[in-house]
Amino acid sequence: MTAAIVLFGALAACSGGGSAEQDPDATARLLRAVAGDDVAGVRAAVADGADLERRDRDRRTPLVAATKADRVEVARVLLQAGADPDAKDDLQDSAFLYAGAEGLTEILAMTLDHGADVTSTNRFGGTALIPASEHAHVEAVRMLIAAGVPVDHVNNLGWTALHEAIVLGNGDRDHVAVVRLLLEAGADATIPDRDGTLPRQLAVDAGHTAIVAELDRHR
Repeated sequence: MTAAIVLFGALAACSGGGSAEQDPDATARLLRAVAGDDVAGVRAAVADGADLERRDRDRRTPLVAATKADRVEVARVLLQAGADPDAKDDLQDSAFLYAGAEGLTEILAMTLDHGADVTSTNRFGGTALIPASEHAHVEAVRMLIAAGVPVDHVNNLGWTALHEAIVLGNGDRDHVAVVRLLLEAGADATIPDRDGTLPRQLAVDAGHTAIVAELDRHR
């Protein structure tokens, strides 16, 4: 069974219905087109009145499904047609949050251009900036900071983006670059974690000497 068929099977198990103006047949065609990465098919289904916010069994909209498959052109068509960049699935992932967390910068840029809520949070109570920093997606971090995502937001684990870049990072060049970006954006290095440990000590404990040096430069 191909991945496209599996994805279509999930998408086809939709919950809820469209409005009177929305065409059920067009919606079914939209779901098939998203599953097959068929950009022309997506455009045609949208033009025919497909429901852009139809949910599958995992509460994914077509845009969330496209984003999670990194289908850039499909996501572009859906966003241009008015798909909600903040609609969340059962995992509390929106197109914006997922693109930021996974460093899908093309889709991330499009969600921002289409009004994504930069203060929205994921299932861990964190902004898109926090997992982007953890994963050292440098360009995504730069974009999220520029878009105004709060740099000192504390998630449900008691960590900011700076904490996650240190604690869950490996101290490599990209993580150092992320720490530098956060500090240059005004990240507060005096915010402790839940145990009362400051970011600098966390970096020392992890053996991330280059990050320790970066923190010292921004004192």
